[in-house]
Amino acid sequence: MSIKTKVVLASNNPGKLKEFKALFEPLGIQLIPQGELGVPEADEPFFTFVENALAKARHASKLTGLPAIADDSGLTVKALDGAPGVLSARYATLFGEEKSDQNNNLRLLKELENKTDRSAAYIALLVFVRSENDPCPIIAQGVWQGQIAKQAAGDNGFGYDPYFYLPELGCTAAQLEPEVKNSQSHRSIALKKLLHDLQEQHI
Repeated sequence: MSIKTKVVLASNNPGKLKEFKALFEPLGIQLIPQGELGVPEADEPFFTFVENALAKARHASKLTGLPAIADDSGLTVKALDGAPGVLSARYATLFGEEKSDQNNNLRLLKELENKTDRSAAYIALLVFVRSENDPCPIIAQGVWQGQIAKQAAGDNGFGYDPYFYLPELGCTAAQLEPEVKNSQSHRSIALKKLLHDLQEQHI
C-alpha cells in the first residue's frame, strides 16, 4: 500500500483512539490524534453518519495537510425509529439532562420501557480523504447487530457497550476482551472494507 504512514485521526474520543490505534498498528500506519496536532473538533451539523464523518475528515486534513480518517458512529434502535443515531454521544441532552454515558444509557432504557422489540445495531461510518478537497473519498460502513439488555454487564468498552447484548456470544460488548471486540465490532467491519478499497485503488 502506498498510503502515507502518517494519517491524522479526526477524533479526540479516548475510547475510539484506543480502538483505532489497536486496529491500525499492525498495518504500519501511524495514526496521529488530531488533538496532538492542535486541530479543534469539527462541527457535526448533519443528520447522517456519512455526512458528519466526511466533514470531520476534510476539516482535519485541511488543518494538517495530511491524509485523514474520520468516523461517525452510533447506536440505532429499531423501536425508536433509529434513535439515538448521530446523536448517540449526547442523547440525554435531548431530554434536558447532562451529557454522559450513564445518562445516555439511563435515557435509552427509559425510552424502551414499554417496547417489546429491543433489537439494535451499532453503525460505524469510516471516511478516508487524501486531502481536504479529495473528490473521491473512500467510504466504508460497518454494522454490528445486537439487542439492548435491561441490565448492564461488563467493564470493558464505553458508551452503550454495557447494554449492547450479542445473542450469538451470550454477552454484552463490554464483556468482550478488547482484542475480541476489535475483531468483530462495527468499526472492525468498516475498517476491513476501507482497507480493501484502499488497496483496490492502489492508494
